[in-house]
Amino acid sequence: MTILRITAGSVSLDVALLDTPTAHAIAAAAPFAAHANTWGQEVYFSAPLHLDAEPDARTVMEPGEIAFWPPGQAIAIGFGPTPVSQGDEIRLASPSNVWGRALGDVRALAAVGDGDPVRVTRA
Repeated sequence: MTILRITAGSVSLDVALLDTPTAHAIAAAAPFAAHANTWGQEVYFSAPLHLDAEPDARTVMEPGEIAFWPPGQAIAIGFGPTPVSQGDEIRLASPSNVWGRALGDVRALAAVGDGDPVRVTRA
């Protein structure tokens, strides 16, 4: 199983990769760096990739799912409601490719602020 580590500000999160084209592309691009953006209870950041939505891309995520948001060419990690959520769901801005599962508690990302440095590396 391939594991990547996402470090955003003071928070580190290990991610187990799924067997998807997006996961393979992100693993091949690592290591890379970006700056965090927040949107409600979501942290997202640019990735050096240009990927399209996969056939099973979706908008509503389960806690711990790590996604790639094709319109923004960004990795998106929801840990609670966003401005477009209906109730307590984790809803991203538009359909996104699920490519990994967090091995820790994604709610720790609440400590990440806009502009915090982000690094994606192999664990």
